[in-house]
Order: sequence, then C-alpha cells, then structure tokens
Amino acid sequence: MPSQVTRRDLAALMIGAPLAAASGAASAAPASTQLDDMLRRAPEFAGIPGFVAFAADRNGVLYRRAFGTADIATKRAMTEDAMFRIASMTKPIASLALMQLIEQGRFTLDDPVEKYLPEFRDLKVFESFDHATGEYRLRPARKSVTVRHLLTHTSGIAYNFVSPIVRDFKPKNGETYPVGPLLFDPGERWHYGTSTDWVGRLVEVASGHSLDAYFREHIFTPLKMADTHYSIPAEKHARLVATHHREGGSMVKDATQLPVTLRTTPGSTGLTSTGDDYIRFLRMVLNGGVLDGVRLVSAETIADMSRNHIGGLNCSALKTAMPERSNDFSFIADGRDKWGLGFLIAAADRAGGPSAGSLSWGGLFNTYFWIDRAKGVTGTILMQFLPFADANALAVYDNFKRGIYRLAEAT
Repeated sequence: MPSQVTRRDLAALMIGAPLAAASGAASAAPASTQLDDMLRRAPEFAGIPGFVAFAADRNGVLYRRAFGTADIATKRAMTEDAMFRIASMTKPIASLALMQLIEQGRFTLDDPVEKYLPEFRDLKVFESFDHATGEYRLRPARKSVTVRHLLTHTSGIAYNFVSPIVRDFKPKNGETYPVGPLLFDPGERWHYGTSTDWVGRLVEVASGHSLDAYFREHIFTPLKMADTHYSIPAEKHARLVATHHREGGSMVKDATQLPVTLRTTPGSTGLTSTGDDYIRFLRMVLNGGVLDGVRLVSAETIADMSRNHIGGLNCSALKTAMPERSNDFSFIADGRDKWGLGFLIAAADRAGGPSAGSLSWGGLFNTYFWIDRAKGVTGTILMQFLPFADANALAVYDNFKRGIYRLAEAT
C-alpha cells in the first residue's frame, strides 16, 4: 500500500468494512469492539509502526489500548504503558503552569514580557529578507510582546520548520538576537512558534524553580502523572518508543535516537509521557481544573484558557519549510479556528466528532489530543514518527475520534 493515501480513502479502508458489516450479527458488537477492530487495522493500512489510544469522559477513562510495535527494528510490541516523546504537547502544560501563577497575581495577561525578561527589550522585526543572498533589513518593533502574545502565538516568534525566513536567517557578525527577530509586530498575526519556551522562562523566574521542578510539584504530583519527565529515569528506558520516519514509501527506525536526558527544560517541547499520564491532564481540563478532588486551577481559569484570545485573527494553514520534519498542516475550520491560552479552538462542529469550541493540539512526532468540554469527551493518540501532520496518522486520529463519540453515546 502507498505510504500516503488520502484521509478519506484510509477512513473507508479502516472503518468502512466494520460499519458495513453491522447489518447482521456484527450489529450487536459493542462499540468498543468495533473501535478495537478498526484501530487494529491501522498499522496494516497506514504503515504506522504502532500507537496507543486513550479516551475519557467526565467520569473516567472510556478506552485505553495499544496497537502495533514500539520498535520496528526489534519488533517490540507496543504496550499501554509505553513512553512517548510528546514534543509540543508540552505546551499546554507550560501554559497551565503560567495560568496558576496568574491566578496568584504574579502576572497579568497584558503585562509586557520585558518587565520580567530583559531579553525582550528593544526587539527587532524583519522589514525585508532576501532568500537568495541572506540579506535582511530590520526595524524596531512597534509594540512590546505581552504575556498574552506568548500564550497565543501572536508574538511574531516563529519555528524554523514553518518559516523560510527563520530557517534561512543567519545574523551578521557581531549581531545577537536572544529573541527573534520577529516576523511581524506583536499582535498583528497568528503564527506558530517557540513562544511557549518563554512562557516556561516566566514560570521559572516567578517561581524560583526550574520548569521540571515546578511541573513536578504543582502539576505532575497532584495529578499522579508519575511517568512524565524531561529526563527519563534509567529504569524506564525500556518502555520508551523508538522514533521512526517515512523514507521512500517505507517506515524506518531513526539511525540516531534522541537523548533520554535533556540539558534544558523548554516550555515548548521536551517532555516524555504515557497515555495514562496525559489523559489525566486532559481529564483535569475537561473537568474544569480539578481531578479526583484535587484542584490545579479554578474553573474560571479553564474557561478563560478555552475562549478566543486572538480576536479577529485566525489560525491559518501553515506551509512547511522543512518537509523532513513536517508536512503542511491546516486546521478543522479552513482557517477560521482560533487560539486560546495554550490551545487551538475549533470554530465549527465536526460531523460525528468534536464540537465547536473544542480544544486540541499535537506534537511533532504525530501525537495528538482533543478536549470537547461541550460533549464531555477527551482523548489522545500517541505515535512516534516524522514528518508531522502525516496524512495516514491524521486519518487514524480522525477515525479514533469518531469511534470514541459512538462509544460515549453507547455508555
């Protein structure tokens, strides 16, 4: 089978047969069994080594399964307690940490970041950039970056894999830019980037602790997320899923695996977690900031994180500048989706799936989650390969979500 098929074609291959069979005795099959059967077909049809899929409602976990292999070289089976590099699924955790400090009065959303981080003084913005020569012109930023700009990706800070300018920029001799240069003046556009690294720095400055230590004390320990780490303890190394990539129509294991110990703890990425751990974080958000009687933030804070904070701006599709790392990626409502404080917000209902207003995001290695506060359903699917926004991975994710809504209706 080709390594990339359309999401519609893959949906027909994976879920069409079980649904068509429902006219006979199969119609009595529980929704969970139908979902198992559909997801079990995913590695065969999608060329994905393996994955775990977890979902929950407000009362608890609805579904938790592992499929395929964790390492195609050794054929090690995927297990439900497997550990995945969740990359940008670190961002919502860092955003929640900052919101805890905002609740305590340490910051306001409209504080200029330079008030706390001197790196944000005297920022420059690209006025022009010549990709052929690398020549550029800069001008002073017309506005200061605020805390809200960082949380909403409207700061002008961008990733190199979604910006050819950032990818190709090389400072001239003697020039240093701790931040930026920015692609645009703060607040003018939405563009995905490393702003959440600076969210993490704000947490460290205000708390006096490393981000790792802050997460452990204020988020992971209260939520009983014992398997979420920046640096993976030695006794857990065997549970780490290998990283893979698509190459010439096949999936291959990366020749060099990422380190298990990190020297830095960025707010944008770097965490390793499990389906069990991350679904606990998602359930806390789904339940308005509380899980198992332990409250991390107020219900009002979760509501604030879940509303549009970019006004008339939209989360437009992003074109890749590094195809080996990411495909082009767009969002559910064709450029009309919004951004809250740490989450993408769906602008429209998805047939058989999440409601308008649902929160979501993902991680570079094809890890994804959603939180539907209106229908009371949340879930995550964790894979481990590049490039991001893989069409087959997204098709499996879409089918998983639809299956979970059928399961939720049946329970």
